[in-house]
Amino acid sequence: MPRAMLVRDLCDALGWLPARDYYEAGMASCAELTRFHTNDYINALQRAETTQDLPADLRASTGIGRAANVIHHAVFRRPATSAGGAILAAGILAAGRCVHAPGVGNHHGFPDHASGFCFVNDIALLILRLRDLNVRRIAYLDLDAHHGDGVEAAFAEDADILTISVHEAGRWPRTGLASKPAESVFNFAVPAGMNDSELLFLWKQKLKALVLAHVPEVILFLPGADALADDPMCRLGLSNLALWDVLRELKAMGRPLAVLGGGGYNPYALGRCWAGLWAVLNALPVPEILPAAAQTVLEGIKNSWRPGLAVPPHWITTLADEARPGKVRREIMEMGA
Repeated sequence: MPRAMLVRDLCDALGWLPARDYYEAGMASCAELTRFHTNDYINALQRAETTQDLPADLRASTGIGRAANVIHHAVFRRPATSAGGAILAAGILAAGRCVHAPGVGNHHGFPDHASGFCFVNDIALLILRLRDLNVRRIAYLDLDAHHGDGVEAAFAEDADILTISVHEAGRWPRTGLASKPAESVFNFAVPAGMNDSELLFLWKQKLKALVLAHVPEVILFLPGADALADDPMCRLGLSNLALWDVLRELKAMGRPLAVLGGGGYNPYALGRCWAGLWAVLNALPVPEILPAAAQTVLEGIKNSWRPGLAVPPHWITTLADEARPGKVRREIMEMGA
């Protein structure tokens, strides 16, 4: 389903994307990819694209072509390009600027195998490139509905990399149940139905203090879009306003900041949410009713994810969701850092 290019098209239709602010990423080289991934794994990924197949033993050892990690016509080029975007973003951050890289966000990738639709861990590559550019202390906040297991595992022994993941309890990959403060690893497995009030409670009472105490040189924010109430994959209940509010708080910290992408399985909800994140980064006013050009972009989405079901009008005409406040439940209040 469309993600990064949908957001690009929507921002362009809104007049929010002057040429000076838009960069096309090239593919990362094999040398850049093997900064994190093994040579054998990258070779297998290239082979999978060329032959559109892999022997059973390679499928088993690499995860390519198994479960959700389907072999497709761009199975190497597409993740290599997201990795190229991550490397480009690292340079922008190291120069003291902010960046929105919605194509970056494959947080389940491991050095030697694919996992959860993620063939290349572009976030790990971004962090390693920042290290090459002499950036040491980095804060990574992951609000995708799935635990950011690949990023956590990559840097679990590096206390200079703060990893915070807020994710749905019991949701695949069913990790992220414990925090390790000495290693700068913090996990918040939240109950189904988490509302705007609960996320903002976590931010104000737990997450903000963790980020500030880490004194990061750079902040990475993975919003995802699958924690939104309109997403069909997960069971969380956020509006896009809550994610925008967290970004405003992160931006106010005054550090170089990257807004990444992540998961999301309703393209209408994802496109509207992530375009709004670009608006927050640039202090752009969000129109109450979208102009015709932006509505045309949303109307052009192929509705293959819910065939035969009507698209609610506000998914076409508005960017902002209705707020979804609610009671802050005890299990949220009692979550430890």
